[in-house]
Amino acid sequence: MRPAHAVIDLGALRHNYQLARQLSGNRALAVIKANAYGHGAIPCAQALSALTDGFAVACIEEALLLREAGIQQPILLLEGWFDAGELALIQQHDLWVVIHHHGQLRDLAQADIRQPLTVWLKLDSGMHRVGFKPEEYPAIWSALQASSKVASLVKMTHFARADEPDCGATERQLLCFNEVTGHLPGPSSLCNSPGVLAWPQAHGDWLRPGIMLYGATPFGFAQHHAEQLQPVMQLSSSIIAVHKVASGEPLGYGASFMTQRPTRIGVVAMGYADGYPRHARSGTPVLVDNQRTTLIGRVSMDMLTVDLTDLPASGLGSPVRLWGTGLPASEVATWADTIAYQLFCNLNRVPRRYRE
Repeated sequence: MRPAHAVIDLGALRHNYQLARQLSGNRALAVIKANAYGHGAIPCAQALSALTDGFAVACIEEALLLREAGIQQPILLLEGWFDAGELALIQQHDLWVVIHHHGQLRDLAQADIRQPLTVWLKLDSGMHRVGFKPEEYPAIWSALQASSKVASLVKMTHFARADEPDCGATERQLLCFNEVTGHLPGPSSLCNSPGVLAWPQAHGDWLRPGIMLYGATPFGFAQHHAEQLQPVMQLSSSIIAVHKVASGEPLGYGASFMTQRPTRIGVVAMGYADGYPRHARSGTPVLVDNQRTTLIGRVSMDMLTVDLTDLPASGLGSPVRLWGTGLPASEVATWADTIAYQLFCNLNRVPRRYRE
């Protein structure tokens, strides 16, 4: 069988969730949207179910899969509902909802709500993606608090640049949030992964760790708490062919790489159809037999090529790690001009194996 596969370390997932909790002591929703960032939502939810205060997903389809799998913890719909018809299912399955625009307020006002909802009311504190404006937020809060259709309210916002601690944006968003909601009762939630790791003054009552659960740093620099994360995914394959070419020869599609010396080339069963980034440049780090070497040439649909010239003991059948322990996904992402989030979510056909 083709050797490309991903091993998902559920023990590392639990470690990373516990780190988030330890950094604040507060409650935390494990964000497992987009199939747990490509790691498998149901196995990850099951692995965390004894630890977590709840889960967060993007949409009701993701939530229903978890309920069908027996997950009973609270599940927050981060984008709320897209159609008023979903409100019946939201009540039936006891889902929590984010409300972030006026259309949802109208839906709620017109709906037959027999099971009052747990609502997270989103403030646009400066990201300008979704959420209510600061000047309108208190009145909406008061109206929902008085509504028989709402069981409880959580004050919520989302940081746009918490991974850039020196830019001043997070301080401005935090100031806005505190000025708008400080006099309003109830718990608060502000922090995504970089907020959890780097902004203790913003931890509030509920954390929303996402990418950090999967062991990838959200920062482009060394950060003390992020260094304690454990990679959850090991993306691996093997060398399936080896050959030598002379100096000055082109390699792969488009001749994007020219050998500068006699070069021993290893072919790896991994390509962009698997989700490995096509735009990863020559020089992208790869581990072969746990030793660093580099990608050379353009990534193909099912294969990529690595430099084995300085690894004489490596050859046909040698194990290859594309990211994981010893090679952070965030480092690979930098070479592909993307982020670890996208690397994980793009893994399409690679089979997953789970270990405790």
